[in-house]
Amino acid sequence: MAEYTRRNESPAPFFVFKGHRNEGFALDWSPNVSASGHLASGDCEGRIHHWIPRVSDWVVQRTPYTGHTGSVEDIQWSYTEPTVFLSVSADHSIRVWDVRSPPSSGSMLTVPEAHPADVNVAAWNRQVPVHLLTGGDDGSLRVWDLRQIHRRYGSGAGDQSLIPAYTHVYDFHKKPITSVEWNSNDPGVFVATSEDDQVTLWDTTLEQAEIPEDCTTDSATVNLPVQLLFIHSGQTEVKEAHWHSQIPGLLFTTSLDGYNVFRTCNI
Repeated sequence: MAEYTRRNESPAPFFVFKGHRNEGFALDWSPNVSASGHLASGDCEGRIHHWIPRVSDWVVQRTPYTGHTGSVEDIQWSYTEPTVFLSVSADHSIRVWDVRSPPSSGSMLTVPEAHPADVNVAAWNRQVPVHLLTGGDDGSLRVWDLRQIHRRYGSGAGDQSLIPAYTHVYDFHKKPITSVEWNSNDPGVFVATSEDDQVTLWDTTLEQAEIPEDCTTDSATVNLPVQLLFIHSGQTEVKEAHWHSQIPGLLFTTSLDGYNVFRTCNI
C-alpha cells in the first residue's frame, strides 16, 4: 500500500465477483487448513455464494445458497468441519450449511426465531465445536449446543412440535450486539460488544450457587449476572472485539473514537 500511495495509484483488485445483486455485510474465510482459501459471502437479499480457490483465482458457485428471507448479517466457517459454515440473518434465524450438498438442497440445520429480532453476529467455539454464540438486535446473547439445538414440547403425547433451545441467554445489554468472540484459551469465556458502548466479558461456566454467601454486594451490582466478569466502557460506537491469538486474555476493540487494547485481571 505504501508503494501505491507513493505513486498516487489505486491498487487493482486481484479478483472480482459480480454475482451478488445487492450490497452485503457477511464475509468469512475458512480457518480450516484443508479448506484454505475457501470464502463465503452473503448479501442483503439473503443469498450466499461459496468461493472455491484455484491456482490464480477463485471459482464462485453461480447458484447461491438460499433460504434466508432477510439480509445475511454474518457468516462463520466451522473450525473443525472444512465443509460447514453457519449464517445468521435479519429474518431472526440461524442456518448451518454443508458445501458438499448442492445449494438447492437447502441448509442442513435451521433455527427459526433464534432471537426475537435480527441476529447480527455469531461465533463458533474453537475448543467445543458444538457450541455456538449469537448476538441480536434485541441486545441478548445466546449460547447454543448443536446436539440439543431443538427441543420438543407440547401438552399431549402426540404433540411433537419443536422450539429453539439455547443453553444460556444473557439480557444485560439493552441495545444491539455488534460483535462476539469466544476466548480460544478458555472454552467458557467470550467477549461481546454492543451499541450501548460497552464491552462485556462472560464466563458461561459460572452459576449462582458458586458465589460465596459472605460475598458482599451493593445495590449497583446485586442484579448483575454472575457470569458477567467485566465491563469495559469509555468508547463510542464499539464495533468489534478480538482476542489476541498469542497473549492469553489480551483484547483489542475498535470504535468510532479509536482503538483500545487491554487485559483484565480475572481472565
